[in-house]
This record gives sequence, C-alpha cells and structure tokens, in this order.
Amino acid sequence: MRIGFIGTGVMGASMVKNLLKNGYEVNVYNRTPSKAKALEEFGAHFTESIKDCVSDADIAITIVGMPEDVRECYEEILKYLKGHIAIDMTTSSPSLAKEIYHKAKELGISVLDAPVSGGDTGAKNGTLSIMVGGDLDTFNECMPVFEAMGKTINYIGETGSGQHTKMANQILIAGTIGAVAEALTYARYMNLDERKVFEAIANGAAGSWQLSNNGLKMLNHDDNPGFFIKHFIKDMKLADDEATNKNLNLEVLKTVLEEYKKLQDEGYEDLGTQALYKLYD
Repeated sequence: MRIGFIGTGVMGASMVKNLLKNGYEVNVYNRTPSKAKALEEFGAHFTESIKDCVSDADIAITIVGMPEDVRECYEEILKYLKGHIAIDMTTSSPSLAKEIYHKAKELGISVLDAPVSGGDTGAKNGTLSIMVGGDLDTFNECMPVFEAMGKTINYIGETGSGQHTKMANQILIAGTIGAVAEALTYARYMNLDERKVFEAIANGAAGSWQLSNNGLKMLNHDDNPGFFIKHFIKDMKLADDEATNKNLNLEVLKTVLEEYKKLQDEGYEDLGTQALYKLYD
C-alpha cells in the first residue's frame, strides 16, 4: 500500500518513519522541500507537489499547520487522489472537517478527521493517541495504518468528533501545563529546591505527563519545541471558538490562552509549550 503523506514537520517526519518501518511505501510532500527530501534516506519517495504525492497513493494523510492549510491541501487532494480514503491528522476546525467530508463524499472519497496527541516523543515512538471521526467502516479499514503510528486509537463517532475530542484534550493540557508552571514557580519563590519538589510530587496524586515531561524541561530551561507555542495557541483558539458557539464559558482555557498570547507577543511563538515558565520569570 502506498501512502501520500503531506506535512513532514516535527510530528509528520517521525510518523512517516514509523509508516516506513511497518512496510508502507510513502510519498512525502512539504511546502519546505528540504523537510520532505530529508526523509529519502529512510526510504520515502520525495515529491514536489501535492498532485505528485497523491496521484498514485491509496491513502492520503495530512498533518499541516492551520485550518487554512488543511483547506488548501484538500482542494488539491480531492482532485488527484488515486485511492478512496484521506485522513486529516491536523488539529483543525470540526466544521471544516465536516465541510471537507461532504465534498469528498460526492467524489467517492471518504475522509477521516484523526488528530493526535503525544507530542514529538509519541510521534517518534509510535505511541500517539489518535482520536477519529468519520465513517466506522473507513476507520476499520485504516486501523493498521493508525497502529503503525499510534498506541491508543479511538473511534469517537461521526465526522468532526475526532476534532472535538482533540479540543477537549487541548483544554485539559492548557489547565495542566499552566498548573505545572505555577507550582514550580511557587516552589522557587518559597526558596525551595525545585528539583526536590519535582521529585516529591511527580509520582503522587499531582503527577501527570505534563509535569513529568514539560515540568522537567522547565527546570532545565529547555525550550526546544516538542509542540510549538504558535500551534497550541491555534488549538486553544479553536476550542474557545467552539465553546463560544455553544455559549460555554471556559475560564481556565481563556486564561492560559491569554498567557500564551503574551509569550507570542514577546517573540516566543516558535518555542515549545513548556516555555510558559518564561512568563513567570
């Protein structure tokens, strides 16, 4: 089976490598050609356009930046895809997922919305959590592909359900990473040894992936992006918009979103989300 994979950034490049390890043939395309071409040494086939990437592919997979990038990609994919399945793994708008699904259906193509969680570590290790919306029979057909990239794979329901689940995921992360930054700041201002505090609380009731991973990065002043601040802002805005449409006021989400916007205004948008500690410094 050949997969046309569009978007080979921090997450996509590792996902491609895992597909290759599992025996799939993979065409790769990225707007920055060097990011796709670098995957040739792992066995991927570099292409110079979306058309070339998907015209001989059985399945197209996208993981790009913003909803507008998703829309632009699918204008091309739906023209040239050889196969009958496309999977958008970008965190994007649930309403856009539905729009693309219905356009594709008219062309005999089934589109799944399947955003992921787990960051760069999950992408590298093939342990991503994948949340899927769309037709159940298409989900079942794609399960081996998902299993090559992820460990926790859940079918949620109709089109858009995957994206809504990712919104819930990002809301939870927002509150958790904000709490991690505040807890470590509290320890520092109380003149405690932050590392000893970290070791004391990391495996108790307050333990979390965010504390164990991004909390440690905060202590080490490691700002390298496993997930970009600019992309997290995009995700939180999407969640806030969906909540607003339902007259739902989510104060924790709004607070953390405003904190990250401050970091963006200070020029930190290309750092990892753990750089939130800079706001407290």
